[in-house]
Amino acid sequence: MTVVVDLKRCNGCRHMDEPQCEKLCPGDLMALNRDTGKAYIREPRDCWDCMVCVKACPMRAIETRLPYPLALYGASLKPRVKGDRIIWTLKDARGNVETFELQTRTPGR
Repeated sequence: MTVVVDLKRCNGCRHMDEPQCEKLCPGDLMALNRDTGKAYIREPRDCWDCMVCVKACPMRAIETRLPYPLALYGASLKPRVKGDRIIWTLKDARGNVETFELQTRTPGR
């Protein structure tokens, strides 16, 4: 998979100290293009698909692209953060859609 930034949606987290994708990427792969003010991935081949940047982006401007053999058939996997949960929407090559909701932290901690 690879990370793709939607340049129309990305605002570089302009109201924050630093872009969330850049701040949270465990591989230090996300960066802000100082000329455009938009996020980008420095070395796509080094990304290990943890999706931290996708889940952290407040503008929902980052997504991962599935490998060509899967994406060719319209399959997709998209996470969305909602409070203490991550909601994963999986669309398979036949167009079937499933949603999985996972708690990310213990309430009250």
